[in-house]
Amino acid sequence: MATARIADIRPEIDTALVRRLVDTQFPQWAGLPLRPVVPGGSDHVIHRLGEELAVRLPRHPGAIGQAGKEFRWLPRLAPHLPLAVPVTTAVGKPGFGYPWPWAVSRWLEGEVATVDSLGDSTGAAVELARFLRALQRCAPPGIPPTAAREELAGWSLAGRHGATRSAIAEVGGVFDATAMTGLWDAAMDAPAWDRPPVWFHGDFHTGNLLTFDGRLSAVIDFGGLGIGDPACDLMIAFTLMTSAGRAAFRDTLGVDDATWLRGRGWAMATGLNAYTSYAAADHRVAAQTTRQINEALIG
Repeated sequence: MATARIADIRPEIDTALVRRLVDTQFPQWAGLPLRPVVPGGSDHVIHRLGEELAVRLPRHPGAIGQAGKEFRWLPRLAPHLPLAVPVTTAVGKPGFGYPWPWAVSRWLEGEVATVDSLGDSTGAAVELARFLRALQRCAPPGIPPTAAREELAGWSLAGRHGATRSAIAEVGGVFDATAMTGLWDAAMDAPAWDRPPVWFHGDFHTGNLLTFDGRLSAVIDFGGLGIGDPACDLMIAFTLMTSAGRAAFRDTLGVDDATWLRGRGWAMATGLNAYTSYAAADHRVAAQTTRQINEALIG
């Protein structure tokens, strides 16, 4: 199948399909009630299975490797992390017309973090910095096989150059194009990460943080998990925090100037990507990404 056609695949996923997949592949859970989680994620359709499990089916090809990645790597990392992370119990196979692997994971209680709930909290900022510091201190798995190296490579900032330049031109009437171009050029020119590679989450923003009783409780969605330059994880400073929180976050994590600048570049690039893709159809995304881009410009 041609790459363009693969990229266009968006299978129909409903509760009846999920029920058939679970019952046939994992009969030990066939008697458990199944109900959709609304809204689901942008990458997965999610159902709650009983009280303790969640079923997650990728919506599009970009998410199809996540089930296996979390199953392989999170058990190694979880014992060293100060917040809960997903525990994948089983990985399902394609079936009944659904084309990709899917996952059954332990249910994590909580609400998605928001700027309103945690944006002013320097305590939450410090807690997130400690989580990233713990993640970065986990020992990388030596020199993994070629397949694992590819799986954990992640994106590079330079790899977003063309798309980011195009997005800046597209939204120049909404945001300060001169300021965006200046930040992007500076981020691209910043010294590269010159220390040993470390673990990074890869998609560290508010939508992948859970709170319970008003406190941070879990970090989810490790589809972007990788080993290399951790600057991409600094986007949380611009999606969630105020300037006071950012200062506490940066101090706790011990981020040098070059890494901070690359992190600002990541925040602007990912914000622009989401804004140009979804903002016109979703006012919530428009508000979130507008804040993210502007906060990245402030620094």
